[in-house]
Amino acid sequence: MSDAPLWLTEADVTACMDVGAAIDALERVLAVTGMHAGENMDKTHLMVGANDVLQAIGGAVPSEGICGTKTWVNVAGKSQTLVLLFSLTDGSLKCVLEATALGQMRTAAMTGLGTKWLAPKDASEMAIIGTGKQALPQIAACLAVRPIKRLRIYSRTEASREALVEAAAIFPGLEAVAAASLEEATDGVPLITLCTNATEPFFASSMAARGAHINAIGAIVPGRVEFTEDIFPRCSMIAVDTLDGIRAMSREFMDYFGAGKDNWDKVVPISAVMGESRRRPEDADLTLFKAMGMGLADLAVAIEVLKRNEGDGAAHQLPERIKMQLPLA
Repeated sequence: MSDAPLWLTEADVTACMDVGAAIDALERVLAVTGMHAGENMDKTHLMVGANDVLQAIGGAVPSEGICGTKTWVNVAGKSQTLVLLFSLTDGSLKCVLEATALGQMRTAAMTGLGTKWLAPKDASEMAIIGTGKQALPQIAACLAVRPIKRLRIYSRTEASREALVEAAAIFPGLEAVAAASLEEATDGVPLITLCTNATEPFFASSMAARGAHINAIGAIVPGRVEFTEDIFPRCSMIAVDTLDGIRAMSREFMDYFGAGKDNWDKVVPISAVMGESRRRPEDADLTLFKAMGMGLADLAVAIEVLKRNEGDGAAHQLPERIKMQLPLA
C-alpha cells in the first residue's frame, strides 16, 4: 500500500466495528492512559447559536504512534464530523475518518465502559431518558456489559417514546416499554441513562432507587444540565471520562464542586478506576458516571478502525501530498 493517507467513510467504519468492539478499544487505550502513557487534549468549544456548538477535541497515544483531533459543528442537531490521525514519528497525515457514526459509537462505548465498572453486575432492567439519535447506541452499550432484559423509555413526547419502543425491537430478547412519566420510568430501576439536551435540571435524587447507577451523558456544554445537585451526596463513586473536561464544561459539577460544596477528590477519571481495579462498593447507595466527550476516546476507536482497514482493500486513498513553493510575486 502507498504511504498516501486513507479516507475512511461512514460505511468503512460501520462495516468493521460495533459498540462492543468500541468498548474493548476504549478499555485498552484508557488502561494505558491510566499508566500515564496517553494524553488527552481538552475540549474547546464556541457557541455559534443558542444551542449550536463548534467543538474540537484530540489526544495522543504514543504506544500506537498516533495523535489526532476530531472536529465538528452541531447546528440544529445536525453535524458532519471528521477525525484526523497523524503519525507521531514524522508528523504525516495517516487517515481522515468520517466520524459521525464513530462519534456515536464512542459516546455509547464510553457509557458502556462506565456501566461495566460501576453498575450493579446483575442489573437486568434499565431506563433511558431521551429518545434522540444517541438513544439506541446507548442502549446497545448497556446491553453489551449487563444482562438487561427490560427497558423503560421516557422523553417529553409520547410519539418519540413509542418510536423508540419500536426501534428497540432490533435487540433480541429485550422487552421495551414506554413510560408515561419520568417517575414511572425510573422507579426502582438499577441502571439509568440520561441522554438529553436539557438546559434545566430534571432528574432529582428522589427519582433514583438505592443501589442504582446513573450514566449522565447529555449535558456536554455549560449551557446544558440534566440532574440536580442532590444526586452528589448520595454517590459512593463518581467517575468521569476526563476530569479537566468536567471541571471546565459540566455545569452540574461546576456548580456543586466548584462552589466548594464537596471535595473534587471524590471525582475520579474512569482510567484511574480501571488502573486501580476499583469496583462498585457492595453497599453503594448511588454511583454516577459523567461523560463530556474525550478526544482520547475518539482516537482509541479511530485507531482500531484504521487497523481494521489497512491493507484489506476497503479503504480509500487520498492523493499523496506534494509540497509546493509559495508564490511570492
